[in-house]
Amino acid sequence: MKLLVTGGAGYIGSHVTRQLSEAGHTVVVLDNLKAGYGDALIYDEKLVSIDLADLEKLDALFQAEQFDAVLHFAAFQTVSESVTHPIKYFRNNTCNTLGLVETCLANNVHRFIFSSTAAIYGSPVSGQADELSSPAPLNPYGQSKLLTEMMLEDIVKAHPLKYVALRYFNVAGADPECRMGQRTRNATHLIKVACETATGQRSHMEIYGTDYNTPDRTAIRDYIHIEDLSRAHLDALTYLENGGESTLLNVGYGHGYSVKEVIEEVQRASGVAFTVKEAGRRAGDAEQLIAVCDKIKAVLGWKPQFDNLSEIVSHAYRWEMKLKELKPDS
Repeated sequence: MKLLVTGGAGYIGSHVTRQLSEAGHTVVVLDNLKAGYGDALIYDEKLVSIDLADLEKLDALFQAEQFDAVLHFAAFQTVSESVTHPIKYFRNNTCNTLGLVETCLANNVHRFIFSSTAAIYGSPVSGQADELSSPAPLNPYGQSKLLTEMMLEDIVKAHPLKYVALRYFNVAGADPECRMGQRTRNATHLIKVACETATGQRSHMEIYGTDYNTPDRTAIRDYIHIEDLSRAHLDALTYLENGGESTLLNVGYGHGYSVKEVIEEVQRASGVAFTVKEAGRRAGDAEQLIAVCDKIKAVLGWKPQFDNLSEIVSHAYRWEMKLKELKPDS
């Protein structure tokens, strides 16, 4: 198929783009490169550097390329920033997505895969969430994604659009061949931060909150390897191509690790006993959030291959060592 991948030069988007190209699809990447990297497109996929807010240029792109489907990753995603800059998040994550969907409909593109988030669930009492769990976002980032899901749910009732919304849990790791990985500037993701600290790019790292009601008093998350997450998008595309109905799906492994457990694994993998300091909780952080992920396996036939924290950390650390080699003065 001829596909548009928005945000396709970013961390998740570039891995999905690579897998799509390897599967034989023709991919056009739309990315303004504010957070993405053009050299992450290892198969020289066509890169269009326009902003999603520019609807005139967006429509011209659709008319010229005649896409069969859109995979939408372009979004702001830092929880703490969303708390202090909510308008920025609603404008980009929600309003720009509406403009993209309108452009799809105007150009007869009827398959849409949306990059959503488990932040929609907030902090469920049980610590687990399935797709029927009541949404309760703790921050504007999660709220911006929930609003988009609500828009899509209503739009498909009135228009010939089919979508799959994938609610990601905590994405981590890198390409096993070390061709690409997470390069987020000023990263806040735990495994990325821990690997940066292990490689000496940070003097220390912090644990935000050591007073949670968990076994070791630190927050627990469901960490999913970027390769398995990416594969879910290809499975979703096949599902829509075969006539599947609109749906939303959790993408996780169904079990979690605490902050301290993750840090210990990074220290083990790196052999570096780096400095870890304790700090207070961050606004918008949940105590525990683990996926119930039976639905995605049943609906898409998704079969994860990297459900192993050691492997996730190993790949992330190898990638961080590669980045370190590319900037030896850091």
